[in-house]
Amino acid sequence: MNENPAVLLSPLGREALARAAELLGDTPGSELAVAAALRREYPASLAAAAVAQHELRLAAREKFSRAMEMLFTRAGYEQSSSEQVARHRAARFTGARRAADLCCGIGGDLIGLASAPETPATVLAVDRDEIHARLALHNAGVYGAADRVRACVADVRDIALDGIDAVFIDPARRAGTRRFPAGVSQPPLDWCLALVGQVPAVCVKAAPGLPAELIPPGWEAEFIADGRDLKEAVLWSPSFATAPRRATILPAGDTLTATPGDPIDVTEPGEYLLDPSPAVTRAGLVEDLARLLGATKIDPRIAFLTTDHPAVTPFARTLRVLESAPWNEKRFAARLRELDVGAADIRRRGLAGDVDQIRRRLKLSRRKGARRAMVVLTRVSDKPWGLICTNPDDDPDDAQAEEG
Repeated sequence: MNENPAVLLSPLGREALARAAELLGDTPGSELAVAAALRREYPASLAAAAVAQHELRLAAREKFSRAMEMLFTRAGYEQSSSEQVARHRAARFTGARRAADLCCGIGGDLIGLASAPETPATVLAVDRDEIHARLALHNAGVYGAADRVRACVADVRDIALDGIDAVFIDPARRAGTRRFPAGVSQPPLDWCLALVGQVPAVCVKAAPGLPAELIPPGWEAEFIADGRDLKEAVLWSPSFATAPRRATILPAGDTLTATPGDPIDVTEPGEYLLDPSPAVTRAGLVEDLARLLGATKIDPRIAFLTTDHPAVTPFARTLRVLESAPWNEKRFAARLRELDVGAADIRRRGLAGDVDQIRRRLKLSRRKGARRAMVVLTRVSDKPWGLICTNPDDDPDDAQAEEG
């Protein structure tokens, strides 16, 4: 079926969508039966579109607070930024009177640009897909911002940007094909970066795995995570940039930038192990985080830090170390029994090995115990090393006292 949710904007389409929502409710799983029931009331294509759209809306609630009023295509939803990320980025557009959202898709970033306070007065939304341009305008209206948007169906490379103060562009990224290699965006990254020749203030959304050598001098690379989940990278042109690299952790919006200083010492793990956010590691700011926290590294090339004091930070997960020693499976299996560990996650970084096989050899799947832990397999000063860790709030001394 050709995916065209715009048919749901007609009176009959709205009726079919409301009926699908009534029959399906908040829990997917009965789509086939509901689609069959709807085909008795509506054309088959409309019934199928309504069921598919309701399913997408349910999934989109993770990204958008008003997802149940919006319209999506599957590709548009999957590539769209979340409302939270879009609003974070839009804050830097304060002061721009006219902005352009190029390759706007279904309007995830358009919503942030057009609806947040003190953001551009008007936004030009451009997409060469007529369906996406129409959905973007509809979705901006859901957030009460349609009157600040002008939608245009065109190839962004053909658009004149006269009078535009700032540009956001999210080039399409697809799975590799013969005509469209994996990792290549459309328009290409070089074209996106060259927009500074027309408008000095440019923001380019990029994949989190963007190679550092592709970031031009003077541009800021910001890596954005929602909690521990790395969402995306953003490149800010020199007129926007305030630091070469930045790690941002949402929802609070905490940011970490480079802090000049001496190289960080390498030591054996202390009482606490710090696992930096992937936004910090991708931004190359692990040593900067160590300076901030008074931490050391456990290996020159491994992104774990350690301290002898608890560290509360949005930029890393803090684990209490119960056992730290050169890696030996038999020894660690015995130590897990002694510590009464019944369930454990295994985190491997810098060491080869099949996690499932290691789990079986440690007999974690068959063990009963009161405590949950994390087994970390890594390197310390380039030697294979293991650690047994728990949440800092899980005091092992208290647990042993209770058992006694």
